[in-house]
Amino acid sequence: MTESANERGPEPKGLDPELRQMVIDTVRQFKTRLLTREKILEYDKNEFFPEETLREILGPDIGLQLLFIPEAYGGMGGGTRDCCEVILEMCKICLGIGTAFFAIQLGSEPIIVGGTEEQKSKWLGKIAEGNSLVAYAVTEAGAGSNLAALKTKAEPVQNDAGEVTGYVINGTKQFISTGGYADFITLLAKTPEGPAFFVVEKGTPGFVQGKGEEKHGIRASNTSPLSFTDVFVPVDNLVGGVPGMGMKHAGKVFGYTRLMVAAMALGAGQAAIEIVIPYAKERIQFGSPLSERQGYTHKLIVPHAVRFEAALAYMDEIALRIDSGESELHVEGSIAKLFATESADKAANDAIQALGGYGYITEFEVEKIKRDVKITCIYEGTSEIQQSIISTFRWKETRKSKGDFYQSISREMETLDSGINDAGCRLYGLAAGVLNDTIMLAHDNRLTRKQHVMFLLADMMTHVEVGASLGRKALTLSKDGNPEAEKIKAMSRIFADEVAQLVSQNALKILMGCGVFDQETAHEFMETHSYNQLVCSCPNVINDMDLIADNLFARLS
Repeated sequence: MTESANERGPEPKGLDPELRQMVIDTVRQFKTRLLTREKILEYDKNEFFPEETLREILGPDIGLQLLFIPEAYGGMGGGTRDCCEVILEMCKICLGIGTAFFAIQLGSEPIIVGGTEEQKSKWLGKIAEGNSLVAYAVTEAGAGSNLAALKTKAEPVQNDAGEVTGYVINGTKQFISTGGYADFITLLAKTPEGPAFFVVEKGTPGFVQGKGEEKHGIRASNTSPLSFTDVFVPVDNLVGGVPGMGMKHAGKVFGYTRLMVAAMALGAGQAAIEIVIPYAKERIQFGSPLSERQGYTHKLIVPHAVRFEAALAYMDEIALRIDSGESELHVEGSIAKLFATESADKAANDAIQALGGYGYITEFEVEKIKRDVKITCIYEGTSEIQQSIISTFRWKETRKSKGDFYQSISREMETLDSGINDAGCRLYGLAAGVLNDTIMLAHDNRLTRKQHVMFLLADMMTHVEVGASLGRKALTLSKDGNPEAEKIKAMSRIFADEVAQLVSQNALKILMGCGVFDQETAHEFMETHSYNQLVCSCPNVINDMDLIADNLFARLS
């Protein structure tokens, strides 16, 4: 029976696939004129922020920023999936340029989620017209990712009738992307009622946009300190018109913005792999191409291609949930960011290794990508911040649901395995069960007080949830008869082995590393919680890696 529109729920927000592809094709064309390889290397070498080029991308002939502006304010009304795919494509060209573009989107988010209609019409309209570079001014030198520790203050100014007419802002911000060039910023500052966002325009007396930092990577972007000395902003620039709503507004965007950073990292990581693959096909060593050698392909290329596919499957699921109206997906955003950024960082590092001496040379680009991609593990919350968020919230959810959170994933994967038993879903299910029992064990023995244990749990949680998404994707493609199904199933089997090994190793480290359990207790846990099945998770995994290498390098099998 065909599902009715009511049964399916509301249509997800976003562009139709044809229009989305047109936007992606537009970005790809940047490489032939606006952002050629030669220009990108020049910007990196000279630490040059191409303001003119960025403004051209925003201008009437291209207007790429219209993608994320709602239709009501002159934009295209693109959804999360659209923005993820477009920012990924831009970051394949240059993560520095992608960061500069993302800064505009990030800076607009407090207005989109919390602004009044008048504020949205005014400020989003300016962005839509292509007249404004925007920055998101939240981070402070002494606060970092702890927004509650911010010190920038906004003191209300009252008229004779006791009405608030504006605010006087004092303080500093650090590491602000596009901060030195922004036409206006969205600034988080403390009011007597709590943190709030304000729009501050360039040229406002007392507002100083500092000199750009000299950086390890993303040199084509600008990162500047900002200072505020008795800066007066009218009350109309208080986002939402109500003080004290800043943390709520920031919380609404974390799931979304961290998903964007995940896409940015993947774009850079994919670019590195796309440089390495043709090189390996042409580079002859001891009589054969590197692409035919398992020691090269299975160590330096295939694992990263598999992780990228897993990351994409998870990100697409979360983006669809956001586009379908779900909110409060900040944990999912953290999982996406942690997994994608760490995966891309490892891939870029191995891309240098894969090119040998050439990988260390600027001309071959991968050393630039490695320098660039590291920042994705830091900005919008470091990997360690993400691990803390993931482990804390998932631990609490597991206890609240009495274990059903991960047991439901386990049951789902068992069901999927009965329908498609060659995509690693059985292992995902077993891993989810062991994870659940490990969380309960850690809680009952107060091991959740140990940060390292929480980080180990976070990595287990991340891999299980990402793996489940890849298993679902494999099943969907298989049911649809998609020609990519066999490749994705093989990738899912490889990733299932990685998940099983990580979960089993981390569970053992928690059991044996804290000095709480004796060997007999640990052995009993392993015997009764599918541990041994996880350890023996790798039948035919090397053969599966051969299949993926055949696909990546177009080898004749």
